[in-house]
Amino acid sequence: MPRRIDLDRRRAELAEAVWATIRQRGIGAVSVRTVAAEAGVAVGSLRHVFPTRSELLRFSADLMARRATERIIATELTGDPEADALALLRHLLPLEADSRAELDVNLALIAEAPALPELVPIRDRTHAEIQTMCERVIELLAPGLPATSLTREAARLFALIDGLALHLLGQAAESDPGWAVEILRDEIARIRELDATPR
Repeated sequence: MPRRIDLDRRRAELAEAVWATIRQRGIGAVSVRTVAAEAGVAVGSLRHVFPTRSELLRFSADLMARRATERIIATELTGDPEADALALLRHLLPLEADSRAELDVNLALIAEAPALPELVPIRDRTHAEIQTMCERVIELLAPGLPATSLTREAARLFALIDGLALHLLGQAAESDPGWAVEILRDEIARIRELDATPR
């Protein structure tokens, strides 16, 4: 078991070195050699864990997606639909330095998918998981909506989240992201008003 734990830790450390390389120099700079240097390990040691660049990138993308999912799952819900919806959706926006860096790296990895087919299933799975989360948020806010309306509202929410995320990423890191949270609050209130279920 300790050897397995050590291997998992080493893989995570190498994935984090990939993320750091992408943030500092772009995805084109990611190679076995540059990531080994970033992680402070020998190239041979890295190749023992990830024999190819594509395996390294695939694992890095998958680990990032899994960590984001774990954060969402760990969100403590209060029973207040609007507060809970906001708490869940905030995870999808680059509101802090860590989540901003994460989105930066995620976009770079998505852009690499045409050249690296191994990333396509991760990209598609992540997209489907966010779509499902948006549907669940709509159900939370407006449980009385018919299925067709729920699907449409979830697609609208997903598009809004994507747009807000890109706008936030485009503004200076030190800028106040509060405007995006307020837009999200307004959208949550609008969806809540669609609920046909007696409260």
